[in-house]
Amino acid sequence: MTGGCQCGRIRYAVRLDSDEAYLCHCRMCQKATGGVAAAFVQVAPDAVAWEREPDWYASSPIARRPFCSGCGTPLGFAFVDGAGMMDLTVGSFDDPSCFRPVAHAGAESLHEAWLDTRALPRHRSDQTPSVADRWKAAGLEVPE
Repeated sequence: MTGGCQCGRIRYAVRLDSDEAYLCHCRMCQKATGGVAAAFVQVAPDAVAWEREPDWYASSPIARRPFCSGCGTPLGFAFVDGAGMMDLTVGSFDDPSCFRPVAHAGAESLHEAWLDTRALPRHRSDQTPSVADRWKAAGLEVPE
């Protein structure tokens, strides 16, 4: 499978053995992604081929995170010692639709209200005037 950052500067290809993904709710992942959780796919580090080496942020004494310094896209997580698996962010895959969540990590910081949002109203970007009108004014269609 392939993926990369929003601006396209950092691209990768990865061999996957599973469709399993997980959500990490720890405060470091919340801060690193700006979200209530980080959605990750665990991969073997040697299964990832970077077309261009990502930038790396030492997010703690034990971990570092690949990202694009051009657009800011968070791309994953890896332990500094290089042992074990690493993670790629689900949202950075070109087609993240095949992944299924199987676990929650960092549950000490989990925000229950964000887990089941089925009852909330849903709004499509192409039907939201504040978004769609700006794309139209730029001469473009609303991206998916």
